[in-house]
Amino acid sequence: MRKNKVQKLLGAVNALAIAGISTCIVAITLLGTAPAQQPAQSRTSATPPAVHPPSRFHEPDPLAFDNHDGFVQIFDGKTLSHWDGDPATWRVEDGAIVGESTSAKPRNNSYISYHGVEAKDFDLKLEIKVEKGGGSGIQYRSSVGHPWIRGARPGQPQPNLAWMMTGPQADFWFPVNPRSFEYTGQFYSENTDLGILAWRGQVTESEPGKPQRLVANIANRDALGGYVRINDWNQYEIIARGGTFLHIINGQLMAVYIDDDPNSSNNVSGMIGFEIEGTPCKVSVRNVWLRKLK
Repeated sequence: MRKNKVQKLLGAVNALAIAGISTCIVAITLLGTAPAQQPAQSRTSATPPAVHPPSRFHEPDPLAFDNHDGFVQIFDGKTLSHWDGDPATWRVEDGAIVGESTSAKPRNNSYISYHGVEAKDFDLKLEIKVEKGGGSGIQYRSSVGHPWIRGARPGQPQPNLAWMMTGPQADFWFPVNPRSFEYTGQFYSENTDLGILAWRGQVTESEPGKPQRLVANIANRDALGGYVRINDWNQYEIIARGGTFLHIINGQLMAVYIDDDPNSSNNVSGMIGFEIEGTPCKVSVRNVWLRKLK
């Protein structure tokens, strides 16, 4: 009698298994152990698996250039409020700060500086474009009013020192020749005897009383030039932390300089500003955002 029941049970299980129903549920139902008032649960109502935290070896998410959390816009796109520069050189045009030097009206090196805030440790984001020739520089941790060590060109008046900036600079040049184009991205100390402290493609470091030394290479200098857009807008980011400085163009690291001299002119709080150099040249800067940390 029991043998016949078992044979019938196995036959029913095999038949229903072929139909795609779980053999376990069928066996329980036929043996009468499942409560009649509680129908079997479907697979979709099962308890979801536990969620584990991401691995500590996961790749970091990219930080978008247009992420402005914690940043302040220091150019409103309409006026030069808190900015100071030669009004014959600098103007607002199509939402950008524009400096221009033409063959008809050539200008010496000219700067426009922001007087609304000074910063030492910060992130600075902006878009820049240089057309027609010449070059530009993004001044930071800089100041005005210092004697100009290069003086004026022959036949040109002495510069107004209130419009001349001294301090660290992130270069950006039009490719009128290979030499000038390779300046783009480098770390330069404007109006000091220090000069170029990290060429594009370099990580350099200096100690008190010693010249900078090459620590490592980022990439080939000419290859890095391929990230620079000619006659178009470029995303430029500068990161300053203590004595460490990073220059980034269009998401690509261009130069790193580490200044271990606490008394260096690079390691002070200062202003943000922009330069125009050369004739003919047109420099445009827009979407200027600053996140001050110190």
